[in-house]
Amino acid sequence: MTGEVESTARGPMDIRRVMAALPHRYPMLLVDRVVSLVPGQSIHAIKAVSVNEPFFQGHFPTRPIMPGVLIVEAMAQAAGVLAVESMNLADSGKLVYFMSIDGAKFRSPVEPGCLLDLHVEVTQNRGAICKFSGKAMIDGKLASEANFVAMITDPPKD
Repeated sequence: MTGEVESTARGPMDIRRVMAALPHRYPMLLVDRVVSLVPGQSIHAIKAVSVNEPFFQGHFPTRPIMPGVLIVEAMAQAAGVLAVESMNLADSGKLVYFMSIDGAKFRSPVEPGCLLDLHVEVTQNRGAICKFSGKAMIDGKLASEANFVAMITDPPKD
């Protein structure tokens, strides 16, 4: 991550602070709150999975399951909050782009009514490009994991 990084733990963060860090909005905002954040190191965020999520209408009507790609997206959004908060970029307009996914594994289905605990750690920091390791947990059990890379950039010019 670029810029100076504070190392004192922060949290919790409500949805307003999450929305100040991310450009995502419903239905693509997949982080509801942050439990704790250690700038430049790690974040623990929550996604409350509701039966009202639009993807459940078709995935699957008889047994609603959160798509794996959206679980990984939730981890990536948590990483975005970590990056933006670590560099004090909230409300700056900077964007965090998801660049790659590696080693994604899905261990158990994520169903409506779950609280999805998102745990993400920085594994490598090279300025504007960072590598992360993420785990999505339900009741302390691993539901999904992945390693991914993201880039921090200015928004596109009009």
